[in-house]
Amino acid sequence: MGKLIRCITSNGQVMATAVDTTDIVARAEGIHTTSAVVTAALGRLLTAASMMGNMLKGRDNSITLRINGNGPAGSLIAVADFNGDVRGYVTNPVVELPLNSKGKLDVGGAVGKEGSLYVIKDLGLKEPYNGSVPLVSGEIAEDITAYYALSEQTPTVCALGVLVNPDLSVNVAGGYIIQLLPAAEEETITKLEDGIKDIKSVTQMLSSGMTPEEIVRTALKNFEVEVLYSQDIEYKCNCSKERVETALISMGRAELESMAQDMDNAEIKCHFCDKVYNFTKTELKNLAKK
Repeated sequence: MGKLIRCITSNGQVMATAVDTTDIVARAEGIHTTSAVVTAALGRLLTAASMMGNMLKGRDNSITLRINGNGPAGSLIAVADFNGDVRGYVTNPVVELPLNSKGKLDVGGAVGKEGSLYVIKDLGLKEPYNGSVPLVSGEIAEDITAYYALSEQTPTVCALGVLVNPDLSVNVAGGYIIQLLPAAEEETITKLEDGIKDIKSVTQMLSSGMTPEEIVRTALKNFEVEVLYSQDIEYKCNCSKERVETALISMGRAELESMAQDMDNAEIKCHFCDKVYNFTKTELKNLAKK
């Protein structure tokens, strides 16, 4: 079970969210059997989506982050609800690359430095909100920061990290997003910049045993911090046979009748959790009639 905390400074000028997503990223690795660098890439996107989903107001709201880069990992997708529960998928789960110039997993190389980050918010309106920005580095945290700056005009600090063990299991994962509110003064900006200029990486802080709250208080060391709430989050897929049936019906009668004619049993696998749904020939014929 992951942990999420949402905080505000006592002067009401800075909001912060921090998460420990170690269990969530480990679950994703277990489902998709990702290589180390893809675990780091997908893990960072899941972490960002969890925090951004939790910023939504409505109980039925959700957010989808999709990165289409020119790297070998292909497309990466993460979907989160208002609670911060999240699920994800990557086109190519196994990518092997040399370490980057800093001796770290080359996430930017796997994702690609050319392409776009798409943000789709389902806010319960007639049409979802769609935003996109060109990729800055493919390292994901910088791309999230660019999205907020360009699409929402919100000064944002985003830090994400995933540490993968030699056996490909997840050691730690998490991140934080800090945002200036519209009333932020120059003094607040200066204090924030001073607080984060020498801060350790997310993985270093989590590896030392720090909690999300301690990470926020470290980043905002120059402020009084009030905790708004703290809660559990998890890797959570909302697939069901009914949802799969709806998707099949959308394919059209001719396609379903063709499937029923060609096979005795159809297996449909969920991209997010790998759960398999079976449909008999009779079930396919009945769906074709709807």
